[in-house]
Amino acid sequence: MDKILSLLGIARKAGAVVSGEFSTEKAVKEKRALLVLVAEDASDNTKKLFSDKCRFYGIPEKEYGTKETLGHALGEELRSSLAVCDRGLASAIEKLL
Repeated sequence: MDKILSLLGIARKAGAVVSGEFSTEKAVKEKRALLVLVAEDASDNTKKLFSDKCRFYGIPEKEYGTKETLGHALGEELRSSLAVCDRGLASAIEKLL
């Protein structure tokens, strides 16, 4: 398992990650999100939504992994988007990207 997915698992256990389109978008709007990850196999609409929202709110947004790998790292089913809400974990993940 790669380091980014391990860090996402740690973030989940710490309660420092929200996932799913609605929750991720809410975290972005509330400026709680410090890093947004969108699955590479997410729909074009989802990618555009988070690209636009994150640019507007000044939040880093990256494409990483698949819906399956992101979901698995969080102990969930498929996840096309997630937001990391902890500064240390967000910067650690960003450095690895």
